[in-house]
Amino acid sequence: QVQLVESGGGLVQPGGSLRLSCAASGSIDVIYAMVWYRQAPGKQREFVGEIRSGGSTNVADSVKGRFSISRDNAKNTMYLQMDSLKPEDTAVYYCNAQIKPARLPASDYWGQGTQVTVSS
Repeated sequence: QVQLVESGGGLVQPGGSLRLSCAASGSIDVIYAMVWYRQAPGKQREFVGEIRSGGSTNVADSVKGRFSISRDNAKNTMYLQMDSLKPEDTAVYYCNAQIKPARLPASDYWGQGTQVTVSS
């Protein structure tokens, strides 16, 4: 059974940094794109950034220059480095990935989310 688990969230002051991780586990053949989303209270879930299997990345304009995405294919893990954090970055951050498990077709998987709070 494939699972995605996020970690690394917490409380940080404005201007601070956090590094989120998203680890995929289970019997996995291939992980295609991995994506970060976030959802602030009372708002819709929004795209933060993605990294494709080849390593190319794309981030939302709202976080460009502050957030960066990387992945360690050997560990089936994606990272979100968040610098110069602002109060408006406060949200639950979710990991999403397109994964082909062993002996099953590819499908979309979601993590449970990790809370990031930026406040003084």
